[in-house]
Amino acid sequence: MSTPPPPTSRLKDALGSLPARLLVAFLLPMLLFLALTGTAVYALARSILEDELGNSLSAIAAATASQVNGERMLTVEPGDDTSGTRTWRNLVRLLTELRDASGVRRVYVVDTQGRVRVDVGGGLPVGTEVPELARDRLELSRVFSGQRAASQVLFTGSDGRLYKTGYAPVRRDTEVVGAVAVEGSAAFFGPLSRLSRSFAAASVVALGVLGLVAVLTARGLARPLRRLMDSALRIGRGDLTTPVPPEPTREIGVLARELEVMRGALESRDRQLKLMLAGVAHEVRNPIGGISLFSGLLAEDLNAGAHQDAAGHVARIQREVEYLQRIVEDFLAFAREQPLSREPVAAPDLLQEASGLLAADAAAREVTVEVEAEPAVLEADGSLLTAALVNLVKNAVQASPPGGRVRVTGRGEGLGYTIRVQDSGPGVPEAERERIFEPFFTTREKGTGLGLPLSRKIARAHGGELRLVPSSPGATTFELTLPRGTTPASS
Repeated sequence: MSTPPPPTSRLKDALGSLPARLLVAFLLPMLLFLALTGTAVYALARSILEDELGNSLSAIAAATASQVNGERMLTVEPGDDTSGTRTWRNLVRLLTELRDASGVRRVYVVDTQGRVRVDVGGGLPVGTEVPELARDRLELSRVFSGQRAASQVLFTGSDGRLYKTGYAPVRRDTEVVGAVAVEGSAAFFGPLSRLSRSFAAASVVALGVLGLVAVLTARGLARPLRRLMDSALRIGRGDLTTPVPPEPTREIGVLARELEVMRGALESRDRQLKLMLAGVAHEVRNPIGGISLFSGLLAEDLNAGAHQDAAGHVARIQREVEYLQRIVEDFLAFAREQPLSREPVAAPDLLQEASGLLAADAAAREVTVEVEAEPAVLEADGSLLTAALVNLVKNAVQASPPGGRVRVTGRGEGLGYTIRVQDSGPGVPEAERERIFEPFFTTREKGTGLGLPLSRKIARAHGGELRLVPSSPGATTFELTLPRGTTPASS
């Protein structure tokens, strides 16, 4: 039994999967954006509201200070709140009315030493130092210099709410003799907190929706990619017959099509390789059998002293070895991927050279080879094209009867150049026309069946094609088309 992967390995695979990566790619930037945006908006709104509250409280303080007589304020002494002097009562009534009208929590007046003269809402006795003033020394220094100001920080009152204080100077003529302090509730923090919670809830919903979209998108991408992965694994395991299913998505569809093209090419190459191996095995078996037979006869004749018969056996063995060597050479020529060495080649010279190499074979069979070629220059590998033409002309010579004629013609047609090799033989039977380009298919006893497949392979490597032209018995024509070169032909 196989050992299951450890939990850490499974976790690593899960985090490295496409859905997990897309989920992180979708949610992490959005989470950072919402967090930064929410924090920035909250801080900005709080700062604006705090400034507005401070300005409002300092304005109320200034309005109150304008109604406080500095001279009378200084006449209030400790104990006046207990005895209830007229001046103290008047100040208390004034501050109470202003407090109730403005809706603030507390209004009090202090002298420049920070001692209470009147405190409405705080309950501090006259002459007591206000502890909160120690927190706002900087603001009070500005107030005692004749400006109004507000505390920079919020503080928590006895009721647990947040408050802010606004200050304004109290003057006696032009001299600042005290300050009015107004404490107001930061009530905006309630709606602001609710807004913050609403934003957080909306962010959670948005992240949830985005996460769902990420999961659905990841699944939509993962399914076709998983199918492609399965197809690739099947191809890797050697299953070249199962086609790669098409995919609707454009990019993945292109990948699927290219993978299917690759699979088809591999299947074709595998089928071709199996066919070639079977053909080689079949073709090699006969000469090896002959070599084994005649080598045994040779040994018997040598032991018996029949040297004259031994010479014939040696000749047969040599012919079988030559045939075996030709099979191996043809097989290697067909199987080897030879890089093209292109250079300008004159088409008439190419046809003349290929025909000249078979002049002896043609003369032995009393066959006439005629060459007629229009001037043209081909950008090609001359040696490979010569080998392809030699195969075609050789087949034509062997197919022609004694006294027959083989015509090799070359004509420029449009942007290409067409070479036709026509013989006067019996023609190719209808049943064999579809198979003549298959490797190792031959109708001759000593043929390897690789000549035509090799010639077609060379033609396609040059960007051309080789085909059998439909013809009647007594006239077989093979047509080799090639692209022209860019070099002008010499006159």
